[in-house]
Amino acid sequence: MTKVPKYWNSAKRYLSKKDKVISKLIKNYESPSETILSTRKDIFFSLCKSIIGQQISVAAANSVFLKFKKKCKNRINAKIVSKLTFSQLKSCGLSRQKVLGIKNLTKQIKNKSFNPNLIPKLDDEEAILYLSNLRQIGRWSAEMILLFTYNRSNIWPIQDIGLLRAISKNYKKKYLPPEKFVNILKKRFSPYCSVATWYLWRSIDPEPIQY
Repeated sequence: MTKVPKYWNSAKRYLSKKDKVISKLIKNYESPSETILSTRKDIFFSLCKSIIGQQISVAAANSVFLKFKKKCKNRINAKIVSKLTFSQLKSCGLSRQKVLGIKNLTKQIKNKSFNPNLIPKLDDEEAILYLSNLRQIGRWSAEMILLFTYNRSNIWPIQDIGLLRAISKNYKKKYLPPEKFVNILKKRFSPYCSVATWYLWRSIDPEPIQY
């Protein structure tokens, strides 16, 4: 795991000046645990976890992921996963589509048709589109990868239910909050939308988000 992103403290100062709500959240959740945006920097691991966690509860996702990890003998990489059969993967609690997604990811990593080394060279939107070419990886999943695995500073995942709930709660807006208002916040928080997102998440869940 790496240390807190280099931009974190600058982002807190910037956001505190820009927005009273975020300023209050930053003060409320000021603790060493804020280093949660640290990451393994392991794109294959993160993509597998993303696919496994889609459309199921956090508890269910954790249970399935632990079974998957055990099946990989605690070594989640393309070489190990490529040796697992469809049935072995499905026995972890994965749906057919998720098994196909992991199989496809493994194949593309091994044959280099998907090259993670390209991602740091792409801007946020280009990287989202590149990741979205993978089976079972849509825009939301791609944004989570950029935020947590690559620690991009300006990710504003407006498809994320948690973020929208947090905006509604903290800014006294109906749910769903108006798109126009969500876009105003994006402009206000740029270039540190990722940090604003993290503090908004914390406001509805005391446990730091992990990915």
